[in-house]
Amino acid sequence: MNEARGRRGHGRAPVPSPISPTAEPASASATTDAMVESRLDNGIRVLSEKIPGVRSAAVGVWIRQGAAHETAVQTGVSHLLEHMVFKGTAKRSALEIADALEGLGGSLDAYTSREHTSYQARVLDEHLPEALDVLADLVLAPRLDDADLALEREVVLEEIAQVEDTPDDLVFELHGHRLWGEHSYGRSILGTNDSVTSMPRDTLRAIHSDRYVGDNLVVAAAGNVDHDDFVDRVEGLFGGLGRGARAAVVSAPPETTTGVEIVERPTAQTHIVFGTAAPGHSHEDRYALILLSSALGGGMSSRLFQRVREELGLCYSVFTYQNFFGVAGVTGVYVGTRPGTAEQAAAAVREEMTRVATEGLSASDLDRIKRQLKGQVMLSLESTGSRLYRLASFALHEEPFRGLDDVLERIDSVSEADIRRVGERFFDPTRHLELRLGPADSRDA
Repeated sequence: MNEARGRRGHGRAPVPSPISPTAEPASASATTDAMVESRLDNGIRVLSEKIPGVRSAAVGVWIRQGAAHETAVQTGVSHLLEHMVFKGTAKRSALEIADALEGLGGSLDAYTSREHTSYQARVLDEHLPEALDVLADLVLAPRLDDADLALEREVVLEEIAQVEDTPDDLVFELHGHRLWGEHSYGRSILGTNDSVTSMPRDTLRAIHSDRYVGDNLVVAAAGNVDHDDFVDRVEGLFGGLGRGARAAVVSAPPETTTGVEIVERPTAQTHIVFGTAAPGHSHEDRYALILLSSALGGGMSSRLFQRVREELGLCYSVFTYQNFFGVAGVTGVYVGTRPGTAEQAAAAVREEMTRVATEGLSASDLDRIKRQLKGQVMLSLESTGSRLYRLASFALHEEPFRGLDDVLERIDSVSEADIRRVGERFFDPTRHLELRLGPADSRDA
């Protein structure tokens, strides 16, 4: 499903930090601020960030394999494989996997996104070796038995059914499929009932053999971590893995769909998503786009919240969103409203989008939203989990680590001209696909 709506938990991607790095070639070994990186002989990139004053560690393994790497026939295989590794390994049963870290007061989680799969743990610093051992076991030695697959298919089918019964999730799923057309960015991360039901074990094993290899892996940790000791432990557990071949870069998508589409569903609300293609993860306009998106719909003080909810009383939830993938991204607006006010709410959203597309932001508004975004970035970095995801993001996108001061400087460097340029390009509502999920009369009521 769309990462903008992804829930934390086994199977789906967490919502990322609003700012991540810009692209430059990454070196094989580097040190910036508290971040240290090494590369094993088999291609695995190992990163750590020591955070003073904490007694915990967050650790994770990322694999460059996600929904965008799948063929149409394989839709959902990455996500199903992520589920299957928890069913048992060569040395641990499913229960032993679940208890291994929970019994120590820690946690174990996983998710699948468009372009990678991740397995992570959070534990007390003294239990980092146990956490890393469990993660290595999951990634390297899953059983992938037919009996387990029969059961786990049912679990994933329930997850798909849950999305079908959650319209504010489903509307993003439907929007992505229609926006991207046949491109792999539009495919469901969860898969379909047909693809999951018919997925053979051999397909799972082939994906595991081909993609869970050294050149596709990133292993990272943040917290009370000693880098040299961490590298030694990663080498001991993962050093025997073959280098393999790097997953292919996802092809650039064609032009995206525009206009208005309605999907009829007997819901109490009409769920409306506007969206258009945005730059990829490494594009220089990312900072300006995030700032403008935040001003438009990033919180209670945003223009959309104040206009659509506070002034007009047309919704409970309205917000902007953006996701940056490897070669493209998506940005837009969500609003949920009763069917009788759907047209009025959509018109108000279009008016506010047109306003920022034609006028940009004033100097005072831009200064205010810069302060807001910088505060969000700094507060997010108080979490070892956020630091961990940030570390992995640099490596997965082959980008250099950016210290906090560097990121804040990049936010401050965004000009009014930058804001006007991205506003015209990415918030003109005529460039968006507007999809409505709700009763049949939601457009004309």
